Amino acid sequence: MNALQTFSMRTVFASFALLVVAACGGTGGPTSLPATLAQAGRHAPGGSLGPVLSTSDGGEIFGFDVDQNGTDGVLASASYTDISVQTFDITTGKITKTLGVKKGHAVKKGDDYVADGIFDGDVALLDFQKAGKPGVTPAHDIYKVMDPVTAKKFTGSWSPTIKLFNVLQWGVNQSTTTAVVYGYEREGSDTPKLVVSDIAANTVSKVIALNQNQFGLADSPQLAEDTVNDLAVIATSPSAGEAGGPPPVIATVKLSSGTVTEFNGVNCPGSVGCGYANGIAYDSATGIACTTTELDGGVEFYNVAAQTGTHELMPNGGGQIYAGSYVINDPIHQLFLIAQPFSSTSGSGSSVQVYEENGTLDESINGFDFTDAGDFVIPIRIAINPSRRIGWVNGPGDNQLQEFSY
Repeated sequence: MNALQTFSMRTVFASFALLVVAACGGTGGPTSLPATLAQAGRHAPGGSLGPVLSTSDGGEIFGFDVDQNGTDGVLASASYTDISVQTFDITTGKITKTLGVKKGHAVKKGDDYVADGIFDGDVALLDFQKAGKPGVTPAHDIYKVMDPVTAKKFTGSWSPTIKLFNVLQWGVNQSTTTAVVYGYEREGSDTPKLVVSDIAANTVSKVIALNQNQFGLADSPQLAEDTVNDLAVIATSPSAGEAGGPPPVIATVKLSSGTVTEFNGVNCPGSVGCGYANGIAYDSATGIACTTTELDGGVEFYNVAAQTGTHELMPNGGGQIYAGSYVINDPIHQLFLIAQPFSSTSGSGSSVQVYEENGTLDESINGFDFTDAGDFVIPIRIAINPSRRIGWVNGPGDNQLQEFSY
């Protein structure tokens, strides 16, 4: 469908699961992680899969998120005949409302919605992408807000104050009104930007232009937010993830001023090195970040303030085919959950690997099926409600989400 062309830039951020053969070694990097992490209450491993949710119109899921403090979620759906936004109950896996439905010519020419996250106060940001004419005019992003998602309707709009700005990522943050998103202008400038905004109030406090050579789309930057120190935390691959290149760089960007501070990430073993950073998550309370890397199938844990880190391989030895992709942090239990499209702890299918913040594998939850994640228009993600220990992840079909406990 035409919408696939609309999202060609978004697929830069998908996890790469094809084997690459190359040589050359990496460069040096930090190797230590403080042993003073606060210990949260642990549990006996026992994650399990719950219900599978299917979109009400059979459309592919173009992004989703859940309220970390409630029971609601939101997704965008697109098929050959319909596009819509849908709300769902995270405890039952049932669609609760289908809204914004569009059919006919608009869908045929490539219009679609994208769910760009839930923010503080159960406020969802939806991007209605009005298709342009290929080679003539670019797509146009019209941002709609649901405040709150439980209202099951569009309640307002959001303006990034940048003409033709397309949001590609958001820093997970449902605890403060200061949200940060990463994107680019569809026409007139290739410079990537961070937009700092109170989504609900439709105010923008800062637009930060990033260095194209360090944070461009080819470098696949991965975004998180430090809500304590007012920072964006980014893992980026200035070598464009080349085999044998240096490890990803970890950068912080002061949201009030745009000041960038960075340090080299840890080396990855083997001649091919790290490749791209596939994902990042950050615990604002402890200052610990977790990244996944492509070529080695690695997991890295960083004390960002100290600019130190350690490297682990995904369970049972890593390797590119077993690389992790999206990462999310559970700040209540101090855990990182990693989506692994090709499981290294099961004979088939996909897994969610759960790590403690000190790098210890807490549990492997097997039985998922998002091995086709690289074919999704919108990259795979995990969304969680930490207090309920409920998570949702893409699959098994591109029109489905899988619930799980951990």
